[in-house]
Amino acid sequence: MKISLTLLQIAPRLVALGTLALIMTPILMPATAFSAEKMATVPIIQPAPLVSIASHDSFFDSIRALCGKAFAGKVTVDNQPTSSMTDKPLVMHVRRCKDDVLYIPFHVGEDASRTWIITKTGSGLSLKHDHRHKDGSYSESTMYGGHTLDAGWPQVQSFPADAYSKALFAKSGIPQSSSNIWQMFIYPETFTYRLIREGREFRVDFDLTQPIPVPAAPWGYADSVSYT
Repeated sequence: MKISLTLLQIAPRLVALGTLALIMTPILMPATAFSAEKMATVPIIQPAPLVSIASHDSFFDSIRALCGKAFAGKVTVDNQPTSSMTDKPLVMHVRRCKDDVLYIPFHVGEDASRTWIITKTGSGLSLKHDHRHKDGSYSESTMYGGHTLDAGWPQVQSFPADAYSKALFAKSGIPQSSSNIWQMFIYPETFTYRLIREGREFRVDFDLTQPIPVPAAPWGYADSVSYT
């Protein structure tokens, strides 16, 4: 009876001590929860995205799929024939391909002065003509070209002359070229390069079914190249 009374006297104290111990015991958070919470407070640092639309991506990717290969072509339309391409072998070489730019030299016989450059700009696709002298130096007319103005199609894109090209053509005494529109067509068996303006049409078709040996580097570019 004495023991029971003593227990009754100290029981409230034990309960109080237990409650205090629970209050003072730290709450252990799972390591994963702590890490996730910590990570959520770390700011994300990354470059601005390079945006593009589906038709431009499809066109770009179709050409990129040919990277490392070369193809023979022929003039199929030229309403103002020039001796520079008459009876000469024509070769396009999809030489270098990156996520946002393609380098495609266009060889005319022994003349390796021309490289087409297709670039994703975030506002569409740009086509530039990099023209070089045989020693690799820049031609006075280098980097003329155009930029897409609309979605085009997965197989066809048009590049009306850009502001730089119009100024260059005026300076060079050929203002009529300011209305140039370059077009490229990519189909399973044929790639086409075309130039049109009022009174002028030029077109070269390349046979994609028969790859040929790749040519040497175009003028102004290194011999060694990565295809990615």
